[in-house]
Amino acid sequence: MAEFDFIAWLRARTPADPRVVVGPGDDAAVLAPFSRPVLVTVDMLMDGTDFHVAEVGPRLAGRKAMAVNLSDIAAMAGRPVAAVVSVALPQSKGRGFGEELYVGIREVADQFGVSVVGGDTNSWAGGLVVSVTVFGEATARGPVLRSGAKPGDWVMVTGPLGGSILGHHLHFTPRVREALALHEAADLHAMIDVSDGLAADLNHVLKESRCGAVLVAEAVPISPTAHELSRTSGKSPLDHALGDGEDFELVFTVSPADGERLLRDQPVPGVRVSKIGECVAEGLSLEAGGERRPLAPTGWVHQLGE
Repeated sequence: MAEFDFIAWLRARTPADPRVVVGPGDDAAVLAPFSRPVLVTVDMLMDGTDFHVAEVGPRLAGRKAMAVNLSDIAAMAGRPVAAVVSVALPQSKGRGFGEELYVGIREVADQFGVSVVGGDTNSWAGGLVVSVTVFGEATARGPVLRSGAKPGDWVMVTGPLGGSILGHHLHFTPRVREALALHEAADLHAMIDVSDGLAADLNHVLKESRCGAVLVAEAVPISPTAHELSRTSGKSPLDHALGDGEDFELVFTVSPADGERLLRDQPVPGVRVSKIGECVAEGLSLEAGGERRPLAPTGWVHQLGE
C-alpha cells in the first residue's frame, strides 16, 4: 500500500463541511473562525496498551481512538467540531487494515458531526499507534473545569461504573450530548470523565479544586459487568467501580440545590444521574455502613521509565 494512494482514498470519503475552509490535502487544514473559546484535546492509543488489535480488529480500535477524545470534550461541556488523526500503521498489515481503522474513526466522528480535516499517515515495524486531536467549542456558559468544586458541593455521576474491560471500553458512547444537557440544566462547578477510574479521576478534580470529598459506598452505581468480573477477579464490585476506569461516565459537582433538582427532574433522556457523595474541606474518603475510611485514588497510571 502506497501512502499517497491511501490518503487519496481518505480524501474521497471526507464530506464537505461549511466549518472547514480547506480540508485534507494541503499542508494544513483551514477552519472557519470559532465564535467561542476553542477546546483542544489529544490522546494517543497504542496496540497492546489501550486495545489488542489482534483481538478487537482495526475498526473498534479506530472507534475508541476517536471516542476517548470526544469524551474529553464532553468533560468540559463543549461541542466537538473537527479532528486531525495521525497513525503509525503496522507494515505487516495491508490497505484493508487502514481502511477499517478509518471507518471506525469516522463512525464516531460522524455521530457527533465532527469533521476529520487532516493528520499524518506512517508505517513502521511496530504495532498500531493512533493519535487523535479534537478541536471543540465552548458553550455560551463557558467550559467546565476541574478546578471549580467547593466544600458542600454534591458529587454526582451520569451512569454505572466498573467492569469496562468486558467490552464497554470499546463500545461506549461519549457523553457529549449528556454534558451539554447538564450544562444547560444546572451550574456545573467541576467535571471530569472517568477514564482512569472513579477514585483517581475524582482525586484529579479535588487536587485542582483544593478540597476533598466523601463518597458513599452504597450510593455508587455499579455496572452488571463489575458484578460479573468480581466473580473471578478476587475484587468486590465496588472495588471495580472505584478503580477499573474507562467507564467514560461524567463525574461532576453542583450545589445541593442544583443536585436536588437534577435528582428530581432527571433532565437527560436515557441517563439517570446519581448523587455519590459530597465535597468537604480536604481528603478523599469512603463511607460504608456508616463508617468512614480514607480512599486511595486507585486507577490506571502509565508508568514511565527512570
